[in-house]
Amino acid sequence: FEGLGNHGRDAWSSSQTAAKDLTTQEFELGGALHVVQDRWEKSLKTLLDACAHISNHMDFTKNAHAGDEYHIASTVSSIATLDKGFDEGVKR
Repeated sequence: FEGLGNHGRDAWSSSQTAAKDLTTQEFELGGALHVVQDRWEKSLKTLLDACAHISNHMDFTKNAHAGDEYHIASTVSSIATLDKGFDEGVKR
């Protein structure tokens, strides 16, 4: 997510310059490159939004279940203590 946000627009400036130069030189490819650049930007924004949503959900889930590990560890610890108590009562 962070890498996409940091590098997803690395080609923006050079692509815009190329599109402008090609258009100025009357190549139809200039307009097409501009269209591709616009579509890339829209797709990038959509993907970044989706990644942010997933990241936020993962952070929420992690925080919501933060106490679960403590509960599980204490439950398992209690079982071990209970088992030990049973073992102490058995005469061998």
